[in-house]
Amino acid sequence: MALLGIRPQTLYAYVTRRRIGAKADPDDPRRSLYRAADVKALAQRRKRGRAVEAVAAGTIAWGDPILPTAIATVAQERLFYRGRDAAELAANATLEEVAALLWNAKAFGPSNIGAPRRAAAHAGKTKPDRCADPRAHVFAVLAARAGADEPAFGRAPVALQAEAADLMMLVAGAFASRTAHDMPIHRRLADQWGCGAAGADAVRRALVLLADHELNASTFAARVTASTGASLAASVLAGLCALSGPLHGGAALQVHALVAEAQRSGAEPAVRTWLAQGRPIPGFGHPLYPGGDPRALALLRVLRPPPHMRTLAQTVEAIVGEQPNIDFALAVLVHALRLPHDAAFILFLVARCAGWLAHALEQLASGYLIRPRARYIGTPVAAGP
Repeated sequence: MALLGIRPQTLYAYVTRRRIGAKADPDDPRRSLYRAADVKALAQRRKRGRAVEAVAAGTIAWGDPILPTAIATVAQERLFYRGRDAAELAANATLEEVAALLWNAKAFGPSNIGAPRRAAAHAGKTKPDRCADPRAHVFAVLAARAGADEPAFGRAPVALQAEAADLMMLVAGAFASRTAHDMPIHRRLADQWGCGAAGADAVRRALVLLADHELNASTFAARVTASTGASLAASVLAGLCALSGPLHGGAALQVHALVAEAQRSGAEPAVRTWLAQGRPIPGFGHPLYPGGDPRALALLRVLRPPPHMRTLAQTVEAIVGEQPNIDFALAVLVHALRLPHDAAFILFLVARCAGWLAHALEQLASGYLIRPRARYIGTPVAAGP
């Protein structure tokens, strides 16, 4: 703290954002050890200007923009979908309406373009039966589609938009009620989970708020895949693979673990134990929203967190200085509506499918392959003669 000239809350924020590594002190579990190299790097960065190479390397970790897009952006600590505030859209819009907006389409919905041929192509062995584990099912279905669908490169936008809608309904169908296919996705999910009208509205808001988030890890994976001309199903599968990691779509499970620990031992002991072990506090803080995640604010506005979760949020703010992010808000949604343990991941996946497809469509329209260079730091290459 002396070297960087910061307060304890800022130090904890750096740990939460993984800018400074930390671990428990083996000699005193109440204390933490902080990675000296990370502290030194932050201190040096303040003293020197940003060279071109440093800027280029920094783009990969919450740095400057690296790809042009007209789909979504974070500006003034707010999230915008094609210039429209996502939090305001969440007040009334459905996921289908937001998907049409992100895809720059006139309306959402699978058309008859190629539908009979696609249905025949995926009949039988290429389309696994719905199994007891919906997550495994959606992986299997997308893998089958990715291997069987035609490449997306060179196809007309209207055909790609129709296929995008088909894929999104396929993903939603792995988790939503099979009855009333004409209902919006949020109603089908709510029906599957036994939610009432208020619960269905909260699910709708969550889906809209999660539909896209600029160039996050899973979206980048989907976009790189699309840049090769691969099928739209391949892009969605790439996004799903990235989303499945614990630092991305699996973050809500870590929030559940912290909440459970807070219920067992109390909010303050739980938070201090996590910090002493060098673990960032899940569900709080976001590099793009220093003043608070607007998606969490929009969702928590219509939910009543259970007392123990409200106390946890107040404790984290007091000790760490961070506000709840969307992962915490999703955990509140799960607890408040008594949803299945993996409901947060399901909401994330179904909603973000709209964003992955939007970026895949935009990347295909650009017509270029994403191929960054690497900065080699291995064994020095021998000089030539």
